[in-house]
Amino acid sequence: MSLDRTAQDLLAAVRESPRAVAAHDKAAWVALFAENAEVHDPYGSRAHIGAEAISRFYNVFIAPNAIDFHVDRDLVAGHTVVRDLLIETRMSTGATVSVPMHLRYDLVATDSGWRIARLAAHWELGVMIVRLLRTGPSGLRAGAKLGAQLVAELGVHGAMGMMGALSGVGGAGKRVVHKLFEAAAAGDSTGVHALLDASAVVESPAGSPSSVAEFLDRTREMEWDKMIAAGRTVSVSIRVGASYGVAFVDFARGRSRVTAVRVFLDGDPVGD
Repeated sequence: MSLDRTAQDLLAAVRESPRAVAAHDKAAWVALFAENAEVHDPYGSRAHIGAEAISRFYNVFIAPNAIDFHVDRDLVAGHTVVRDLLIETRMSTGATVSVPMHLRYDLVATDSGWRIARLAAHWELGVMIVRLLRTGPSGLRAGAKLGAQLVAELGVHGAMGMMGALSGVGGAGKRVVHKLFEAAAAGDSTGVHALLDASAVVESPAGSPSSVAEFLDRTREMEWDKMIAAGRTVSVSIRVGASYGVAFVDFARGRSRVTAVRVFLDGDPVGD
């Protein structure tokens, strides 16, 4: 797929993040974010808002570690970039953990170029903790060290906010999404409507409202594999014909009804 200038600029801005992470260049990484930007990492935890909070996030989760981004694909729609990837983190104790992930970057144009207004990292904190503990003593030491760093940088309140990512739709949400996608792939309008909240938002491409009928038309014979439950959202790697993408399915709090479906596919329109 050939990309227009806007898409190229958006991708260039996003790709600066792993470069700054690899170089452990804190100033460069924090500078990628707009004023009052939000970092939701992992999604479902308390957001880090503004340069000071984002700087503290860097101190805890990036500075002590070596982090590699293994990107399967990038999707650009509107002023949003979605990355389907796996992140491998080597901690200071020697423990190494690989975590499947979907990253959503919402960007804004500033006098200094494109900046990240909102970063949402969709990955499962519980899965990461289990994998870390399975690495043995080095994982236990890493967990203990991370806990101390969380409290030191974010305070007890902030550390508890991080743990909020352990609650959410979980496996039950994944099962609902599986049913929703089965109905969508089969063109079953009744089955899709049965799972949607009465006021559900369907967006495809990003930011462009569409009807359930358009959603069904776009996702007929859809296939899916990687499914991640983070907070009140399930994100899914999808394939429709020759196009690959990521879908984000949001749930109402305390309910199994779907409140929003947002689909990003290769070739979605890019904003001006």
